[in-house]
Amino acid sequence: MDLFQQTPPAQPLAARLRAANLDEYVGQEHLLARGKPLREALEQGALHSMIFWGPPGVGKTTLARLLAQVSDAHFETISAVLSGVKEIRQAVEIARQHAAQSGRRTILFVDEVHRFNKSQQDAFLPYVEDGTLIFIGATTENPSFELNNALLSRARVYVLKSLDEAALRKLVQRALSEEKGLGARRLSLPEESLQILLAAADGDGRRLLNLLENASDLVEDGEAISPEALQNLLGDTRRRFDKGGEAFYDQISALHKSVRGSNPDAALYWFARMLDGGCDPLYIARRVVRMASEEVGNADPRALTLCLNAWDVQERLGSPEGELAVAQAIVYLACAPKSNAVYTAYNAARRDVEASGSLEVPLHLRNAPTKLMKQLGYGDEYRYAHDEPDAYAAGEDYFPEALEPRRYYQPVPRGLELKIRDKLEHLAALDRNSTRQRRRP
Repeated sequence: MDLFQQTPPAQPLAARLRAANLDEYVGQEHLLARGKPLREALEQGALHSMIFWGPPGVGKTTLARLLAQVSDAHFETISAVLSGVKEIRQAVEIARQHAAQSGRRTILFVDEVHRFNKSQQDAFLPYVEDGTLIFIGATTENPSFELNNALLSRARVYVLKSLDEAALRKLVQRALSEEKGLGARRLSLPEESLQILLAAADGDGRRLLNLLENASDLVEDGEAISPEALQNLLGDTRRRFDKGGEAFYDQISALHKSVRGSNPDAALYWFARMLDGGCDPLYIARRVVRMASEEVGNADPRALTLCLNAWDVQERLGSPEGELAVAQAIVYLACAPKSNAVYTAYNAARRDVEASGSLEVPLHLRNAPTKLMKQLGYGDEYRYAHDEPDAYAAGEDYFPEALEPRRYYQPVPRGLELKIRDKLEHLAALDRNSTRQRRRP
């Protein structure tokens, strides 16, 4: 007997239950239900290059394999994590051989395609263009940001969604009943256990089956998988959250927009989701400080102070005290009167600066610390506001001479900005009535 001979490891449950045809495929009804464009294209054999964009475990690889099956195409796969231009050229050569020998088309499935750099993505273009390959890329990241325009223009993007509860239940039923799954073991899964499993899967079919398989190893044949066994197996699981990826920016966007929309409950939900997914609380605290200026501004200046204090608490005390302080700040922002007047004014001023170039400071606004500067007119005719009535130099012009005075800041009729608006309107009236206006060239 060969001492080094080993029995090949059994395939994971998720691999054994991979759909063998389109009718077995679970989920993505918005793409594959009868009458939908992708289903029609498949049944008619009208294949085209495409990008599958969706979260992990929703069937991107399985769907690509089924496309090859129904269209009688050769299937080649490479992973962008492990491959480079060399592997791309090898796949192209294989595709040419199949075309020459049997006339079959080749589907090249590229997993994690967003990990290829621009030059690697460009390597596909000639072969997609001349029909050597039918390109199918899979990505969990937004193709608009991660794939170059040349590749996107040659492929149609299909968005795959997380599996809903009905789809996940169907997977569990197949796993427990089919012989190639766990059917031979006659295991049962009480509803309470199933609910725990569905929540832990979080729309990821592969994760669901992996968890079910791991749980089945903890019980004997014919037994039930108890809620206690599942809880012990799961421990402190995390909902889906990709630091720096699409889910990350979607969730911080949802938090920000909930604050803007004055909904403290939704804002707290997204805050909790991000923490639960492993987001650094200090990152959220920093973004909350920005929200204070962007969304509330001078309608309630206390908001900025409160958010800075919450950030300080998070840095000093950490979790959980800091997280509670940040939550307090988020609720305050959501409930505070809203104004984006400062944010809008700042952006308008920046646009003028970029458009007008390096305009000189008017002489009357320049500092004159030396005799020469005074001789050159620096500071001439400058009016010291504190010496004027109401500490305001009515009619004075503080813009560069080549730029007409602007009104960037438009306070909203809410919160403290009500009083700020009244004061600015009063000062504007004084300007209009002033007989001393600086002459402009």
